[in-house]
Amino acid sequence: MLEKAISKSGNGEKLRLRDNYEVIEELRERHGITRLLAIAGLSRANYYKWRNERSRRAEIHTRDHEIKEHMIAIHLAHPYFGYPRMQTALREAGYLVNHKKIWRLMKKLSIQSVIRKKRNRSNYTPSVVYPNRLKRQFHATSPQQKLVTDITYISDGTRFYYLSAIQDLFNNEIVAWQLSERNDVKLVMDTVEQWTRKRDVSEAVLHSDQGFQYTSQA
Repeated sequence: MLEKAISKSGNGEKLRLRDNYEVIEELRERHGITRLLAIAGLSRANYYKWRNERSRRAEIHTRDHEIKEHMIAIHLAHPYFGYPRMQTALREAGYLVNHKKIWRLMKKLSIQSVIRKKRNRSNYTPSVVYPNRLKRQFHATSPQQKLVTDITYISDGTRFYYLSAIQDLFNNEIVAWQLSERNDVKLVMDTVEQWTRKRDVSEAVLHSDQGFQYTSQA
């Protein structure tokens, strides 16, 4: 039975090493690796080399799956991100990925950055865009002076949630945060409302990336 399960070379036929290794892997607990390798005519060194390679491929597959999940979540939170900003967001999440691979995975996942089109002025209220007052001067000398805000995502293993937070640059304290299933203006407004209820914000500058949530009339 074992001989039938494991292919053997003969009559000029090519030995199917991969199939043999897979069969040996399935039967090794019941019949012992030494006996199976002897039947297949394979060396122990090559078998363990195959096992290590298979393990490495499995790790790569698992990591790629995690990266794809993160890319989808990043795209949902920031649909205007192209592959350079996608690479930055992945790096901040702890994934160092080559830009060529990111481009390839985005293409495979059908992820494209969304270009916001100009709307007809007759039925559109322009967004409110403020000048960049910080100009990359992120050092603060006192609390409630310079604050930054953004939206990121959190996964519980089954779905993604959006986290909106406001951080004080003086001591990196999170002064307000809100969690939601939707990445929308209400999430930002709830976060700002929580912040203004707890703190005196009269002298504060709140800095954002001026995405659609932060430039709405609300």
